[in-house]
Amino acid sequence: MEADRTPALEAVVEWLDSRQVSYDVVEHPETFAAVDEARATGVDPNAMAKTLALHDRPGYRLAVIPASRQLDLARAREALGASSHLRLATEAEMARDFSSFEVGALPPLGPMLPAPEVVDVHLLYVDRLLCAAGDHRHALAVDPRDLLRVVEPRVADICQHRDSTHDTDFSDLPRV
Repeated sequence: MEADRTPALEAVVEWLDSRQVSYDVVEHPETFAAVDEARATGVDPNAMAKTLALHDRPGYRLAVIPASRQLDLARAREALGASSHLRLATEAEMARDFSSFEVGALPPLGPMLPAPEVVDVHLLYVDRLLCAAGDHRHALAVDPRDLLRVVEPRVADICQHRDSTHDTDFSDLPRV
C-alpha cells in the first residue's frame, strides 16, 4: 500500500498527522463520484462526505455535504456569508487552482487549501466519516468531531431538503 500512495494522499496524511488526527486510509477502485466511492468502500452514502469547491469573488470556499444529498447554494451562501456571486467552481478552475489534488477529490480540509469551509450538520450524526483524500483511489475514515476540531468550519444545514414542507428546521436529522 505504501508504494501506491500518491503525493496528494501524502500531503493530506502529513497535514492530519501534524494535527494529531486519528484516521484510516481506505484504498478502493478508482471512482469519480462520492456516491460511487461510498459504494466501492461499502459505506452508507450518508456517512460519505463530498467536498465541493465554490468560487466567490474573494476566492474559494468549501462546502462539505453527505454523498447522498445535494447542495442548496442559497443556504451555503448564507452560512458562509458569501456574495451573490458564489457558484460551483469549474473543473478547469479546480485543476488550475488546486493542482495538488485530482479534480473532484478535494479533501474536506479548508485550512490546508486554504479556503473557508462549511460542513453540513447531517455529517455530525455519523460515528466515522469517509472523505476524499486527494485522489480517486483513496479515502480517509475520520471521526467527524476530529474534523471539526482541526478545520473549525461553520456548521449549517446546507443541503437541499427532500420535503419542502420542512425547509426551515432540522426535521430530517436523526433523533439523539
